[in-house]
Amino acid sequence: MKDLTTGNEFKTILFFAIPMLIGNLFQQFYNMADSIIVGNFLGKTALGAVGASFPVVFLLLSFVTGIGNGASVLVSQFFGAKQFHKLRETVDTFYILLAIVCVAVTAGGVLGAEWVLRLMNTPPEMLPEAKSYMIIFISGIVFLFGFNGFTSLLNGLGDSKTPLYFLSIATVMNILLDLLFVPVLKMGVDGAAYATVISEAFTFFGGLIFLQRKHPILKINPRRIKFSCEIFAKIVRIGFPTGIQQMLIALSVMSISGVVMSFGTDCQAGFTSAGKIDAVAFMPIISFSIALSSFTGQNIGAGRWDRVERGYRATLLFSAGFTMLIGAVFVLFGRGLVGIFNSEPQVVYHGAQMLKTAGPFYWVVTVMLMTNSVTRGAGATIVPMFISLATLWLFRVPFAIWLSSLIGADGIWWAFPLGWSFGAVAMLVYYLTGLWKKKPFAAIPEFPIPPYPGSVPENSVDMD
Repeated sequence: MKDLTTGNEFKTILFFAIPMLIGNLFQQFYNMADSIIVGNFLGKTALGAVGASFPVVFLLLSFVTGIGNGASVLVSQFFGAKQFHKLRETVDTFYILLAIVCVAVTAGGVLGAEWVLRLMNTPPEMLPEAKSYMIIFISGIVFLFGFNGFTSLLNGLGDSKTPLYFLSIATVMNILLDLLFVPVLKMGVDGAAYATVISEAFTFFGGLIFLQRKHPILKINPRRIKFSCEIFAKIVRIGFPTGIQQMLIALSVMSISGVVMSFGTDCQAGFTSAGKIDAVAFMPIISFSIALSSFTGQNIGAGRWDRVERGYRATLLFSAGFTMLIGAVFVLFGRGLVGIFNSEPQVVYHGAQMLKTAGPFYWVVTVMLMTNSVTRGAGATIVPMFISLATLWLFRVPFAIWLSSLIGADGIWWAFPLGWSFGAVAMLVYYLTGLWKKKPFAAIPEFPIPPYPGSVPENSVDMD
C-alpha cells in the first residue's frame, strides 16, 4: 500500500502509473496475441470473428468496471482519511456485489451471444466462429471480473505493482497456449478463446491467494463478511454512472462496429487490427487516468485540494504531449502496424485509414479522459455520464452513420475526433465550475491530515 498524499505530485502519479502501465500493456499483449495468431494462421474471416465479439465483451465488462471504480474511489478516500473500518466495510460489500454481478453477466452473455451478434450485423461467414469464441470467453469471464475487482481495490490503496506480476506471467502463458492450441492442435478460434480463459484463471486464483496472504485488509473471510447498505448505496452512486458511461462507450462501439461490418470483411478485419493497435497505444493514458483518480481520492480524503489541482495540470500536459507523438507515429507508420495482423491490401488500407484519421486528435480525447478522472476521484460521476452520453450518441454514432453514407468507410473514422472535441470542451467547462468538488464521501478534515509513515496499523481495523 502506498500513501499518495506526499511528495512531488507528478512524480507520485508517474511512479504509481508505471507498474499499472506495464501491467495493462501485458494485458493488451495477451489480447493481441489472439488476433495476431488468428489473423496469420486462420485468415481474415477468423480475425474478424474474434474482433466482432470484442464490443460485446467490452459491454459486459463495462458494468463491472463501473462498480470497481466506485469501490476504488471509496477505498482511496477512506484510506486517505485513515477511516479503516469504513474501508473494510467497502471491501466486504464490493466482494458480495461482484459475486452477484458475475453470475448474472455470465448467464446473460452466454444465452444472448448469437442474438447480439446478429443485431450487430455480423457477416454470415463470421457468425459461427464469432459465436463460439464469445461463448467460451464469457463462460470464463468470472476470472476476468474477479481479477479486475482485485486490481480496483489495490489501486485505491496505492498498490499498482501486484497486478503487474500476475499479468506478466499470464501474458507469456496466453501466447504459448495460443501457439499450442491454434497452429499445433488446430483448434481454430476456440483454441484462442480457451488460451485466454486459462490465462485469466491463473491471474484470478493467483491474485486471490496473494490477497489472502499479503493484504489482510482485503482478505475474503466468508464467515465474517458483511454487506453494508450504506456502502452499497455509495458504490452505486459513484459506480453506476461510471458503469453506464462505460456501457455507453461499449454500445457505441457495437453500433459503429455494425456500420463497419456493413462495408464487408476487409473493413471489419482492418477495424479489428487498428483497434488492437489503438488500445496498446492508449494504455499509458489509461494508466495515468486511473492513477490520477486514485491520487485524487486519497488527497481529497486527506484534505489536500492543492495537490489535486497541481497533479491534474501536470498529468494533463504530459499526457497530451505523449498522445501528439503517438498520433504522428500512426500517420507515418500506420500501414506497417496494421500489416502485422494481416497483410491483405484492403485490410491494411482500412486499418491504416482509421489510425491516420483519428491519431492526430488523440490529445483531444486525452483532455476529456484526464478531466473525467479527476472528477471521478472526487466522487462526481453524474455530470460526466451525461457528457459521455452526448459525446457518443449525439456526435460519434450519428456522424459515423451519416458521414459513411457520404464518403464511405473513411467517414466512420472522422466521427471519432468530432465526438472527442465536444466531450473535451464539456468536461473542461465542468471542471472549471468547481461543482465536482462537492461530492467526496469520506469525512474530509478541516485541516490536511499529516502523512502516515507506514501501512495500515494492525489494530486499526478487524482484518479477519
